[in-house]
Amino acid sequence: MAPEEARQRIAELSEELERQNYNYYILANPTISDYEFDMKLEELSRLEKEFPQFLLSTSPTQRVGGGVTKEFKSVEHRYPMLSLANSYSKEDIEEFITRIKKTINEEVEFCCELKFDGLSISLQYEDGVLVRAVTRGDGTRGDDVTTNVKTIRTIPLKLQGDFPPFFEMRGEIVMPLDSFNRLNEERADEGSQLFANPRNAAAGTLKLQDSREVAHRRLDSYEYYMMMDDLETRFSTHYESLMASRKWGFNVSNFICLCKNVDEIFDFINYWDEKRHELPFAIDGIVLKVNSFAQQQLLGFTAKSPKWAIAYKFKAEEVETELLSVDFQVGRHGTITPVANLAPVQLAGTTVKRATLNNEDFIRQFDLHYGDTVSVVKGGEIIPKIIGVNLNRRKEGVEPVKFVTHCPICGAELVQNEGEVAWYCPNTLGCSPQIRGRIEHFIGRKAMNIESLGEGKVELLYEEGLIKDVADLYDLTYDKLFGLEKVITIQDEYSLLPVATRKVSFKEKTALNILDALEKSKNVPFERVLFALGIKFVGETVAKTLAFALHDIDHIINASVEEMTQIDEIGEKIALSVRNFFDDERNIEIVNRLKAAGLRFVVEEKQASDKEQVLAGKSFVVSGVFEHYSRDGIKETIEAYGGKNVSSISSKTDFVLAGDKMGPEKRKKAESLNIPIITEADFEKMIGLERQEEFTGLLF
Repeated sequence: MAPEEARQRIAELSEELERQNYNYYILANPTISDYEFDMKLEELSRLEKEFPQFLLSTSPTQRVGGGVTKEFKSVEHRYPMLSLANSYSKEDIEEFITRIKKTINEEVEFCCELKFDGLSISLQYEDGVLVRAVTRGDGTRGDDVTTNVKTIRTIPLKLQGDFPPFFEMRGEIVMPLDSFNRLNEERADEGSQLFANPRNAAAGTLKLQDSREVAHRRLDSYEYYMMMDDLETRFSTHYESLMASRKWGFNVSNFICLCKNVDEIFDFINYWDEKRHELPFAIDGIVLKVNSFAQQQLLGFTAKSPKWAIAYKFKAEEVETELLSVDFQVGRHGTITPVANLAPVQLAGTTVKRATLNNEDFIRQFDLHYGDTVSVVKGGEIIPKIIGVNLNRRKEGVEPVKFVTHCPICGAELVQNEGEVAWYCPNTLGCSPQIRGRIEHFIGRKAMNIESLGEGKVELLYEEGLIKDVADLYDLTYDKLFGLEKVITIQDEYSLLPVATRKVSFKEKTALNILDALEKSKNVPFERVLFALGIKFVGETVAKTLAFALHDIDHIINASVEEMTQIDEIGEKIALSVRNFFDDERNIEIVNRLKAAGLRFVVEEKQASDKEQVLAGKSFVVSGVFEHYSRDGIKETIEAYGGKNVSSISSKTDFVLAGDKMGPEKRKKAESLNIPIITEADFEKMIGLERQEEFTGLLF
């Protein structure tokens, strides 16, 4: 075929396939068979390979994936991606409507839409072509996931009709329930860990490096808001803009209702609260938006959300089922956690078989008996938990649930520390779940970050007798690793109960990757090494405080409880735990072996910051969610300007830096101690940074 003939045929096929894609996915009205579609797609792919000069970024073949993204570039949003205020009652909605009418003093129409349970996405189009897809991120910056988004067939690569030269569409990427169930079935067959819910599965899928796998998982997307500089001059209402975008090729939900009062709004809410589990995707509420763009402009925004929109969140669904049995799990610090095994029951779109029971006091509080009919909800729509017992259905002669007195794994008699409700297995260095748990903590991302020793590999190495503590990791060699193989049991993400099996094998590349990751971990700074040791009560912040205050491991090992409690934010409980850890000669031996392996046990002298140390001598407790920073980012900024982060509020705390959703107990304590509670804007003024709070539009 001649090049010009190929170019024309490629253009014809591309146009035809995009039209059929729109008919199938947006209009739900296919006009050719799946076989015919596949044959045309195969022909197009063959021609593009033969004539690569005619391959376009908008080609339908790009939807099948194949590109590999090693790193997702962080980009700044043109328009901030804000969040929505939440409501949970009719009274909340009535108050929202009253406030709006009082502000604008005229009749208001509301656009009610489904609140999709997925992840927000910003889609940028130039001259009708998708040029960039960006995740929400922190609202100011997000990750460029364009390659993966192109595999989602409901997102148009090229628009049709009378579209503006540049604009953004905001929407939600979801994993349909059929795709979610199929994916978890595949993962169970492979022995991989199952996803907890479709939202988590969608989020994990969108950040996969291989776009071919993204395409295989069949994500979906629904668009719900248009962004452009002159939006209100092109359309008078939000609903009008959605209908126009549907004609351009966007997948806009059919389930939209225009309402004029609270009764009409709640007719819509109540209908979907009852019918939501009949949908092919997950929703967790209803979104209300003022329909008029002119009224939206009058109402404006807060720093975090629009004043003209609100989300009504559905209450957690509650079901009853039978308590069959109780298992007792052992954590890395020896904590014994009871987990209820339940008769399988459908709850919020998934099958629930188990739920956490927290501790012995929880079991006593509900006076749980085997065979009880228990009420179960999903905390945060994810983790099942028992909230009550139907005593009217309790059978005669059933046995009460009794907390174990000995470790279910090693048989050691359990102990309980004074003032604590938890029971512990004291056999810290001889109980296999504790040993494996400490090793898995040690290799974690926020500790030594030894990624190549992932799921299953630690268990295999432990079973083979190659590692019995963290220092043994650095004695591994290629000869010890190569050829190892075992079928292991995969545990549930929350209950730690077995759900599947998986074959783990150490081939040449695996062995070399592990050794390389271990070598790289020797550059991890001391404060993270200290955290990685897994000392009870020593989290990331405490480890950093101890490391910077005492400088090296030898000073920490030799420090008395009294010396450690002189350090800000180091209380007696933490000091006693550190002291007990290093009083055990076996832990000293592990530290000495890690030293010999080349790990860092001294704080490196940091270069002087080029920022003025305006926060020197000031301590901050950070709480809540921030608009322009991640939690880690704002803490790093505090330290860059000479300040110090502390983990809990005390009379020595200088400021509490409060974001959205700050814990009420922290606020109460700060107020009782007369500690200033400052906002993100207050903080930026302290360091000499002031932002112009102007919004050219909204995205959420």
